[in-house]
Amino acid sequence: MAARHLLLLALVCLHAPHSASAQQPEEATVIVKGSTKIAVTDVNYICATIDWWPPEKCNYNQCPWGQSSILNLDLDHPFLAQAIQEFHNLRIRLGGSLQDRVVYDVGTNSPCSPFTNVSNGLFGFSAGCLSMDRWDKLNDLFQKTGAIITFGLNALHGRYNVQRSFWAGKWNSTNTYDFVEYTISKGYPVDSWEFGNELSGHGTGARVDAKLYGKDVIELKSILRQLYRTPLSQPLLLAPGGFFDQQWYTQLLQTSGHGVVNALTHHIYNLGGGM
Repeated sequence: MAARHLLLLALVCLHAPHSASAQQPEEATVIVKGSTKIAVTDVNYICATIDWWPPEKCNYNQCPWGQSSILNLDLDHPFLAQAIQEFHNLRIRLGGSLQDRVVYDVGTNSPCSPFTNVSNGLFGFSAGCLSMDRWDKLNDLFQKTGAIITFGLNALHGRYNVQRSFWAGKWNSTNTYDFVEYTISKGYPVDSWEFGNELSGHGTGARVDAKLYGKDVIELKSILRQLYRTPLSQPLLLAPGGFFDQQWYTQLLQTSGHGVVNALTHHIYNLGGGM
């Protein structure tokens, strides 16, 4: 692109005595080199998260979540589908603080129970439940609107809380296996599976050792390779979806090795919690 010459009139306000004469505007020439790219934005740059919080989630004497979660959002509301379609292939992440306590109502874990307030639970809640009927309805919306889906998997299933926020024990992958298998059997096009939510470093409500986490993503990768028969059909594996801690992230990658985690994900709350 040819350089464009922009003529700008700069008005300079001087803090001078009233007796001083006003300074006259001066012409200036600014040259913009439009041929040089500063950055390239992917077509799917815009994304949104649908969280797991139930209506009972309250902070500062306010309970703002209402009917806006994965479990109770009105999927038939015309404004919802229209809004998603307006973004043209909007990426939607299904996940959040309670995802590591969600049980998928399929296989040996059926039936399961909904979230309830418990004083000793993660973020004040018990384990919750995603029914396959609800999963079917969510995917019906996603397929109609062309949304690209990233699903956050439960990385605490089978583990136990040993002290404060630290969780130990081996990840029980059976429920994830059954859930992914069901998803494939229904032909639902999940673009990527993300392992865990904010369990890295010091965590938020919970944290897991990086080496243990690395072994878990190896197991998850093995499950995806087993269930998705062809490499081209295999979704990406994302991890850890938490706050960046250099030592923790390094140990994760050293343990998992090459070709397991397809993309590292981390969270930034520049505007504060919930933003």
